[in-house]
Amino acid sequence: MKLSVLSFTDRGQALAQRLSEALGGTAWRCNAPLNLRDWTSQRFQDSQALVYVGAVGIAVRAIAPHLESKTKDPAVVAVDERGNYAIPLASGHLGGANDLARRIAKLCGGVAVITTATDVNGVFSVDAWARHQNCRVCNPEGIKAVASKCLAGETVSLSSDWPVKGVPPEGVCLTGAADAMVRLSLRREDRQGILRLVPRILVLGVGCRRGTTAGTLERVLGELVEARGIEPQGIYAGASIDLKKDEGGLVEFCAAHGWPLETFSAQALRAVTGDFTASPFVEQVTGVDNVCERSAVLASGGTLVEKKYAAQGVTLALAARPYTPDWRWTDE
Repeated sequence: MKLSVLSFTDRGQALAQRLSEALGGTAWRCNAPLNLRDWTSQRFQDSQALVYVGAVGIAVRAIAPHLESKTKDPAVVAVDERGNYAIPLASGHLGGANDLARRIAKLCGGVAVITTATDVNGVFSVDAWARHQNCRVCNPEGIKAVASKCLAGETVSLSSDWPVKGVPPEGVCLTGAADAMVRLSLRREDRQGILRLVPRILVLGVGCRRGTTAGTLERVLGELVEARGIEPQGIYAGASIDLKKDEGGLVEFCAAHGWPLETFSAQALRAVTGDFTASPFVEQVTGVDNVCERSAVLASGGTLVEKKYAAQGVTLALAARPYTPDWRWTDE
């Protein structure tokens, strides 16, 4: 998590520096070199968490023009300059502001002022759980229905394509039933009334002709996920052969999705064990019989989920890194 901490006074700066060192962030002093408005605008673009060391009102007015949604906003916490109170202001669950406030309070010997209903009542928070399990929420509008059921003391059913480590919290039932209210899977789900969580564990392996555009790669990816029923929000990285490390369209394509691109030598790819779709032509050109499948497996450290899909001079494959969800939904 990229953390940025802003202070307004000498005392506040001392706390900001302490927090940034302990939490792995950067401490800033207001007006040096940016004013409050410009600092907030830039940090909303480049940080996952913002901490304002000062009055809550200052922080609220600063962030108000930039707030968009709980799925996009960074975590925002306000803490007084003596460290007595740490108050989450935005993205408490999905962004991790509640957990960040708890960590700040623990460091300062203060109190985390948590106001979200599930936390206050000590019940399961599905969006906080999703974040701790490295999941994207595909349809965040469904969070409210799950939370309401938990708060009403009713049982929420959850199905998962992986065993979930530990004991389910009170009010949550792990089931294999098709009508579960929450679904943890890499596969698309069209059923209405279900909250869909997808773990970000997929690597997209890519092979392409020289000069392939980002637009072409985007179209072929769309075809792949539609044909194979995969949820693309599960992808977290791209992979290919080192011959493609400076391929403009591929670099642009990965950057547009926020994916790092990892590339490997032909020798490294040849050493990967598994059942891969061999191509004599690809081997003649690159020195290895398959690029997309082998690079996906090597980058993920896991197993092939979708074998080669070929179209428009592009080959794509998906591999998943090892994944073991558990029932933890807070840092405590």
